[in-house]
Amino acid sequence: MGEFKFPEGFLWGGATAANQIEGGYKKGNKGLNVADVLPGGKERYETLMKSGFDFEIKPNQYYPNHEAIDFYHRYEEDIALFAEMGFKAFRMSIAWTRIFPNGDETEPNEEGLAFYDRVFDELHKHGIEPVVTLSHYELPLHLVKEYGGWRSRQVVTFFDRYAKVLFERYKDKVKYWMTFNEINSALVMPINGLGFSIEKEEDRYQPTFQAYHHQFVASALAVKACHDIIPDSEIGCMILFAPVYSFDSNPDNVLYALKEEQIFNYFCADVQVRGEYPSFTNRFFKEHSIELDIQEGDLEILKEGIVDYIGFSYYMSRTEKKVKSPEDATQGNIIGGVRNPFLEVSDWGWEIDPVGMRISLHKLFDRYQKPLFIVENGLGAFDELTEDGSINDDYRIDYLREHVKAMGEAIEDGVELMGYTSWGCIDMVSMSTGEFSKRYGYIYVDKHDDGSGTLDRKKKKSFFWYKDVIETNGEKL
Repeated sequence: MGEFKFPEGFLWGGATAANQIEGGYKKGNKGLNVADVLPGGKERYETLMKSGFDFEIKPNQYYPNHEAIDFYHRYEEDIALFAEMGFKAFRMSIAWTRIFPNGDETEPNEEGLAFYDRVFDELHKHGIEPVVTLSHYELPLHLVKEYGGWRSRQVVTFFDRYAKVLFERYKDKVKYWMTFNEINSALVMPINGLGFSIEKEEDRYQPTFQAYHHQFVASALAVKACHDIIPDSEIGCMILFAPVYSFDSNPDNVLYALKEEQIFNYFCADVQVRGEYPSFTNRFFKEHSIELDIQEGDLEILKEGIVDYIGFSYYMSRTEKKVKSPEDATQGNIIGGVRNPFLEVSDWGWEIDPVGMRISLHKLFDRYQKPLFIVENGLGAFDELTEDGSINDDYRIDYLREHVKAMGEAIEDGVELMGYTSWGCIDMVSMSTGEFSKRYGYIYVDKHDDGSGTLDRKKKKSFFWYKDVIETNGEKL
């Protein structure tokens, strides 16, 4: 039994993204998006991290997001499994290109809207609350090629139209919303979030921060529209949070870690939660020759469109020092940093730090005094079927148990936490590497890195563990 109580109505559940689970990439009049042109395997990771990507589908190249795990046709089966675990909430995203295939149309695609009606109805049939992300790494490809992605101010107008269509259509079905998934991740991977590839390293900051400004305005407009159209709604931002530790007590390293945390962890959240640019950006913009085109009325829009809660992903912490050597680097961590000698690592080299989750909750709540919602956390690992067909993923249970304990401790400390939707409640395509073998789910999907597999679903040991956690509201871990 835990020594702490989770609040009544705590939103236990799981999290996914449309582009990683749905498949049906041309079904229902859907248009192509950024995820549809990302190759599978290690080539994807290299694509995301280097400049000059052309956003084209190549012959003889495997694109795992095209079929993914076929949630598009199997959502009833999957939602029934989520219900069996006792989910109170299911975090999902809507594929923009199902609603506006090119992104810039004036009239939405009814087939796409009807698909999500069916999904929401199925969730409600089982008493599961949808938590919906408007934009989760799947910008319409047409907006990338014709407008340069979020470099273009015009995309604000298209996003505003898209968001309002969703709010009007689903106002009686969806209460919880988020605007942009892991918005701050574009500092290292602009392809996913902003829809463009940096051409020159020295030019990186100017287009990135201008695109951010466009997203901040779009997010604020969406918040305002959501409040107007769905008065009892709650709409949040969503950031990738990794607390930054100094490698040692050398003040130079402590200061370096502080500045890294400011610009990566807090910049995007500050604008969306406080409604204004933080003061530390003045010097940062000056040192990097960043000049934003801020139109008349933009700053007022930011003030009027502050979010109701902070959604965030937590997978790992990050350790930094000012002067690094190549051998210091961590493996598999897209957000940089140096190896922390006190932490173990996952199969993909991500450091495992449940105490870091408690630290993150404190840092965010102390800074913003707004409700928090952990909408991603989990362990990507190799899973093996035993001779009798079972999957004994005790390593995943151990990881999740320690993180749930950390959440409970933070709540006991006084942090206001709305819920926990662990990442990848069902196995799916990995965002960073396009692999199926990097599994996060409580539900195994028979699908493999070469595209083979039956797509059959199978419950892992962690499925039953999480069912008990939810049933006892976190008391049985």
